[in-house]
Amino acid sequence: MNNTDVYNEIKELNLSYLMLAQQLIRADRETAQYRLGIGADVAEVIERLTPGQILKMAGANMALCRFRFDDKLLLGLLTTHERDRGTSHTHAAILASARPIEAIA
Repeated sequence: MNNTDVYNEIKELNLSYLMLAQQLIRADRETAQYRLGIGADVAEVIERLTPGQILKMAGANMALCRFRFDDKLLLGLLTTHERDRGTSHTHAAILASARPIEAIA
């Protein structure tokens, strides 16, 4: 994969993420903030973005979204293939909800 391909993939990821985030926020702000791991201030900014601003932000050469977890336990709960996967995902959601949310500095 060359640099142009990587840039295009990042741009597509950013665009999809921003469009989904905006749609979630407009439908149910509190649930969106939880699912996206963002605070009210960030949600407000995303909700107000115009299509042009979304396209401009999507063109950044870095991913705008990130994994909400950085520990092996949470990753393991999300990737489990055991019989009771629903319980594992519930435990992962509980752990993720205890994580700090993103805020605008």
